[in-house]
Amino acid sequence: MLRLRSFFAVVLFAGVMLCAFAQLGMAQEKKETAPAAPASQGTPKTSSPSATTAEANPKDVQSLDAMVAAIYDVISGPPGARDWNRFNSLFATDARLIAVRVPKEGKPTLVVMTPKDYADKAGGYFLEHGFFEHELSRKTDSFGAMTHIYTTYESRETKDGKPIDRGINSMEIFNDRRSI
Repeated sequence: MLRLRSFFAVVLFAGVMLCAFAQLGMAQEKKETAPAAPASQGTPKTSSPSATTAEANPKDVQSLDAMVAAIYDVISGPPGARDWNRFNSLFATDARLIAVRVPKEGKPTLVVMTPKDYADKAGGYFLEHGFFEHELSRKTDSFGAMTHIYTTYESRETKDGKPIDRGINSMEIFNDRRSI
C-alpha cells in the first residue's frame, strides 16, 4: 500500500513541464521566488493550456510560489474526488509526468504519462484514501524563459497524520509570456 501511495506522489512531479507565467530574467539560482512579470502583447502562442483544457485560475499562476502551491493543493485532501480540471489547467498541452518506479527487487524504470493519465490512475485511489502532500524545501534555478524547481515533500494520509513518504519533485516551468 505504501508503494502505491509513493507512486502517486512521485509520479506527479518527476519531469513535469508546466505551462506557467514564471518571471523572465530571474537570477540563475534563487532560494525564494517573486511574482511573475506582466506578459507582453503580440507573442505567438506555442503551447497553450486552453487548446485542450480550461485556462488556469490567475491566482494559481501569478508566481512560482502560487504554481507549486496549486499543484500540492489540487492533489491533497481527504478521501474523495479531486478538481482534475484545475489540475489539467496548470499544464502545457504536451506536458508529460515521469515517475521513477523502483521495485523491491530490480532496477529503476520510468513511467511516462500525461496529466490525464495521472488523473485516471490516481483518481481512483484518491476516492478511497486521504492524501496530503506538502512542500518541505525548494531549490529554484532559472535561465531565460525556463525555470527548474526541485521541491522536497512529505506525504500523509490525514492532514495532521504521521508521514508516510518523503521525496523530491522536479518541475520544469516555461514562461509563455501570455497575460493573465
